[in-house]
Amino acid sequence: EGELQAGVDTLSDDFAKLELRALFTGEYDSGDAIIELNSGAGGVDAQDWTEMLLRMYQRWAERHGFSLELQEVSEGTEAGLSSATFLLKGRNAYGWFRSEHGVHRLVRISPFDNNARRQTSFASVKVTPFIEDVDSEIEIDDKDLRIDVYRSSGAGGQHVNVTDSAVRITHLPTGIVTSCQNERSQHQNKDRAMKTLKAKLLEVERAKRMDRINEITGDQSSVNFGSQDRNYVLQPYQQVKDLRSGMESSNPEAVLDGDLDAFMEAWLRWNRTANAGATAS
Repeated sequence: EGELQAGVDTLSDDFAKLELRALFTGEYDSGDAIIELNSGAGGVDAQDWTEMLLRMYQRWAERHGFSLELQEVSEGTEAGLSSATFLLKGRNAYGWFRSEHGVHRLVRISPFDNNARRQTSFASVKVTPFIEDVDSEIEIDDKDLRIDVYRSSGAGGQHVNVTDSAVRITHLPTGIVTSCQNERSQHQNKDRAMKTLKAKLLEVERAKRMDRINEITGDQSSVNFGSQDRNYVLQPYQQVKDLRSGMESSNPEAVLDGDLDAFMEAWLRWNRTANAGATAS
């Protein structure tokens, strides 16, 4: 009986892994991803929350052997981060991180409030597939670009290399802005920022062709009350809940330390069901 149970358990594990792999069916799911974090409503607490999200994703990447390369970081006014952009490299990186695209809401006792009041803060996460070889698919006219060189920011190099070679590229027709300040030379920073820009433009064109831009990039016009996709509540109770998949956890400390697999897998299954329903209708 014990041997049979062990065989059933092994088969069940293998089937679960196979089912999970079958969820990565998107065009770019198997590739790398560009992730942008931006603080929203909540002032300094929101900027601190943005840095907490960056740490959460760094811990997830470490757990899974993924490479996380910071491209741009803007420090907050008093603490935390105003924004951050990183490249996540690993098998199915984009497929995994599609679940993180959206608005993340944190409720806690503010460490910046002398009266120890509860504070709600927001941050947005935007996920775009990173395509290494996009030159053949996207052509950019140099006249459509504004390229600025500046000194990278960072509290004593806490997040990035502080150099005089950071590059920001603005695509004038679309208003898309990409920047990189983590490489050692201006040429390397420009090359990485240009690849990121092309990846974003390719995503926009793909969305236009499929006539469903909101399904791909999501509507993030508001990073405020009522716009959240996932709640992280530390006070008055302990819970993390994804409002799309319904997945929840009573251990936010573990989630914030990178234990995100259950949320990612639940979102993938929810997304497959949602897409199947849309196709049927």
